[in-house]
Amino acid sequence: MAAQHEVVIIGGGNAGISLAARLQRYGVKDVAVVEPRDHHLFQPLFSHIAGGRAQAQEAVRSQESVIPQGVTWIRDAAVGVAAKANTVSLESGSSVAYGQLVVCPGLQYDWDRVPGLLDAVHSPYGASHYEFELAPKAWSLLSAMRSGTAVFTMPAGPIKCGGAAQKPMYLACDYWRGQGVLDKIRVVMVQPYPTVFGVPEVDRELDRKIAEYGIELRTNSELVAVSPAGRRATIRNNAANTTEDLTYDVLNAVPPQSAPDWLKATDLPAAGDAGGFVEVDRQTLRHLRYPNVWSLGDAAGTTNSKSGGSLRKQVKVVAKNLVAARKGKPLRAKYNGYSVCPFTVSRDTVVFAEFDDRYRPMPTIPRLPTWNESKLSWVLDRDIFPKIYWNLILKGRA
Repeated sequence: MAAQHEVVIIGGGNAGISLAARLQRYGVKDVAVVEPRDHHLFQPLFSHIAGGRAQAQEAVRSQESVIPQGVTWIRDAAVGVAAKANTVSLESGSSVAYGQLVVCPGLQYDWDRVPGLLDAVHSPYGASHYEFELAPKAWSLLSAMRSGTAVFTMPAGPIKCGGAAQKPMYLACDYWRGQGVLDKIRVVMVQPYPTVFGVPEVDRELDRKIAEYGIELRTNSELVAVSPAGRRATIRNNAANTTEDLTYDVLNAVPPQSAPDWLKATDLPAAGDAGGFVEVDRQTLRHLRYPNVWSLGDAAGTTNSKSGGSLRKQVKVVAKNLVAARKGKPLRAKYNGYSVCPFTVSRDTVVFAEFDDRYRPMPTIPRLPTWNESKLSWVLDRDIFPKIYWNLILKGRA
């Protein structure tokens, strides 16, 4: 007979753990989290690790230490959901039944979508700070540069905190300037969209820093192939339909991303959604066809920029609405599309972007222009937010 729980949460990352803790605070006693990994990662620090402003051990803790007391940890991987039967299939061959299901497994990295990319980031000249194991390598490569070409790339499509693709670049440029070698290093940023970010106020500030560091910005462009042996990156300009080969000394690349393959194979995504994201009401975060299924975070089919800041808002919405649904009450909590991205534009300043799902400014404090470069924002991002994460967010208190 399959195990059964009132609420089953797929994923033990930020979304799953903070939601489990908040549900407990709201009086839901029987919560289980499905998560195979034995460690928990704080991903916003990966950029700081790759930029030489944090140590790897600051971003990792044991999974056991963050599981809320009283929550059941199912140390297994989800491989399927039978929504009509209310069961989750597990990699071990067993299954678990649920009253309410929350799907938040995060995203998978689709390295194979760019030929040569996986080999390139594992070569002596490549890295990717989106992988915890490769973030320290990124800093090792960048900090050792005294001349040559450094290429930083970001893919099109939904990814985890799109702005994070740029952060190690600015940290490296400021470091090279301090070492007196910035003018000997060609820095190329490959950005798939028409502007550097998409929020006009933020674009102006980032464009100023790009000009200050002498960065070559390739907009409307993507990395489409890599030759690790030749250290050659092929960049396609989608607007002009042209390609350019860049020979690099260091490549720091962000892989294309999508929902996990097992999730794509379920009927939880909307028909025709190649990304495999869970079909939810974008305000209540409840599934449009299965009323006892919810989703939030990176795997949810919402229109917001995916970030920890958006997730913090979504956790409260799902927790309140799930509790209301169990009691047969209306779903009054609404997610407003909020997201946030702190850009580390130097080794002690940050451009703090707060915006909605239409990329309009959405500051927490009205009329406060947080997008101006600031040392205070650096303190918030680098020193205060990690403490809030470990001590408040994961405990369902922020």
